Amino acid sequence: MKISIRIISLFCLIIFVATDVSANHHKSQPASWSQFRGPNASGISENGKPPIEIGPESNVSWAIDVPWSPSSPSVWGDKLFLTTWDEGSLETRCYDRTNGKLLWKRGVKPAQLEEYHQFDNSPAAPTPATDGSHVVSYFGSFGVICYDLNGKELWKYEMPTAWTHGRYGSSTSPIIANNNVYLIRDDRVNARLIAFDVTNGKLRWESARPEARGGYGTPIVWDDQIIVPGSVQLNSYDLESGKQRWLVDGLSPVSCTTPVLGNGRLYQGAWCPGGFDSPRAPWAEFLATHDKNTDNKVGESDLGTRTWNFMRGMDKNENDAIDSDDWELMTTTSNRTKNLLVAIEAGGKGDITTSHVSWSHRKGLPYVSSPLFYEGRIYMIKDGGILSSLNADTGELYFESKIEGAGKYYASPVAANGHLYLSSLDGLFSVVKAGGNEPQLVHQADFGERIFATPAIVENKIYVRTETKLYAFGSGAKN
Repeated sequence: MKISIRIISLFCLIIFVATDVSANHHKSQPASWSQFRGPNASGISENGKPPIEIGPESNVSWAIDVPWSPSSPSVWGDKLFLTTWDEGSLETRCYDRTNGKLLWKRGVKPAQLEEYHQFDNSPAAPTPATDGSHVVSYFGSFGVICYDLNGKELWKYEMPTAWTHGRYGSSTSPIIANNNVYLIRDDRVNARLIAFDVTNGKLRWESARPEARGGYGTPIVWDDQIIVPGSVQLNSYDLESGKQRWLVDGLSPVSCTTPVLGNGRLYQGAWCPGGFDSPRAPWAEFLATHDKNTDNKVGESDLGTRTWNFMRGMDKNENDAIDSDDWELMTTTSNRTKNLLVAIEAGGKGDITTSHVSWSHRKGLPYVSSPLFYEGRIYMIKDGGILSSLNADTGELYFESKIEGAGKYYASPVAANGHLYLSSLDGLFSVVKAGGNEPQLVHQADFGERIFATPAIVENKIYVRTETKLYAFGSGAKN
């Protein structure tokens, strides 16, 4: 009897200690939004309750000036991280997220700057990632650099200057998982997926991506795989070895979006000029319309710098003009590409284009803004302010409707507490109630300047980066 009592007492003690340790561990885990678009790039804050009324004069906890770059905030505990391009320096910055005070900044000056879109991009476009011990930034003009949370440099991995598709500049962001840093480096010279040891920066493996001609999305983790968006294909690689698991072929010619998970499936949706739903005019017609200097090709002198910055992705042979060879190659590519949203089932191997795609959808697709899975639905915001909502299990369309305000959308939608938060490139910030058979706009404000960055939601605050400022919004804040 005494032995039984002792055993029971010991068992209870073990349970108590284990429970206490678990509880303390849970308590010690700080709130975070640790990478581009938060937890595994989902865009969702499960427990966050940010305010509904958000604008430059509404619920502002604090606002500070920051140098412009399109990268998004990442957060760990009371620290917020950004990358910037400031006075020739590629910077990683750390702010106190309770008051916006700059805690530290660390910069590197590249030997050669990558070419980038002069109006819509910067050399510091990728969002930093953190795991609570490391802060990792990627710059196409430098490589990867890692700091601790106090700004001490831990390691760096320098790379040749990136040469991106259309020379738009790098925008893919690093992620941290499985004690590794994963990075898509779809360079025109040597496209590959790379894994680094997060503790010391040593190269773990590289997986060549010869089929990739350019991509701007960020990878995500799906169980023991890393999913990589790119050009024409969506690929899965083994998280440990980098060996390719499967592919889905015939998608958008170039993807600027990041996949999302939900209901046990993977969803990827992207639009790009050149898919089958973007009919291509005959070469002679294009030439007659744009060839102002009649040299049988179309370049910057014909289009002007701003338009050329957008269209030079069509210059496939990199001779600083769009010519008949480029047109023929684009036509050939168009025949095997489709602008689609696809739902992919788990368990595939090899080419799963027909075997594991359970449904697809062709309309309302985003160009830069990524799809969102939230409360059983897929949401997409398309240029022009067109918001779509679909059943994530079946692909049934609930609505495809214009919300107030048009313009382009580069920032991806995020969600919390039953609401979607949408930022347009023109600076229009919209809050839409999730669900329903039509979009219900509950608040909208104009920031008066462009918004490229995807907001971050941490606890009951939402952080919004505009072209010149970083805002923190919280309910009941003094304005």
